Amino acid sequence: MNAVTHLPAAVVFDVDGTLAETERDGHRVAFNEAFAQHGVDLRWDVERYRELLVVTGGRRRVAYALRQEGVPAAEADEIAARVHRTKTELFVDIVRRGEIDPRPGLPELLDDLRSHGVRIAVATTGRRAWVEPLLAHLIGADTAEVVICGDDVAALKPDPAAYLLALSRLGVDATWTVAVEDSGPGLRAALAAGMATVVITNDDTAGHDVTGAAIVREAFDRPTPLTAACLAEALAAVRS
Repeated sequence: MNAVTHLPAAVVFDVDGTLAETERDGHRVAFNEAFAQHGVDLRWDVERYRELLVVTGGRRRVAYALRQEGVPAAEADEIAARVHRTKTELFVDIVRRGEIDPRPGLPELLDDLRSHGVRIAVATTGRRAWVEPLLAHLIGADTAEVVICGDDVAALKPDPAAYLLALSRLGVDATWTVAVEDSGPGLRAALAAGMATVVITNDDTAGHDVTGAAIVREAFDRPTPLTAACLAEALAAVRS
């Protein structure tokens, strides 16, 4: 790093698709099983689920899909709430069976951030009931100093509420923090909170509009490892 490049005070990570490839083989599978258990006439293949990822929050995603099928809004919301409770239980079972791994290169980045004294936090639209078990499995229960979940805010991404609350609880200024996201809605939330943002895309979000991201990559570990120094350079580029 050069003399004018400073490490971020904190890095705030999204969860789904960012820390792990949870969507296609985790949430989608649990949703389909929950639909079957509740007798709901929906089944999401990979392509349909990818289309629905523009809607943040699993319960909202189900309600949106039901409305598209002609279910009245109030009924769709009620069905979605019931399905989502079951889906959460099913997803936690998947996590506890150890079927979801961190994305390659993520553990090394976290170790590098910790070794440099950079604080780590999480801001996600997911519900705490499954987020906390997943974090414990992926990165360790005490790695993130602050964890903001969908339960904690009135508006989900792309609204910046989760990031703003994370910044408040960390007690840091947005201009000295970096967000790590995987999607267009997440990027827009972080940018609206005033944060430099790194986007690590995946198969589901590779086509998203990521205009405004400081860095866009397909992986944490390719073509070179993402490090604390890389995030410092991203922060400096945005601040310049």
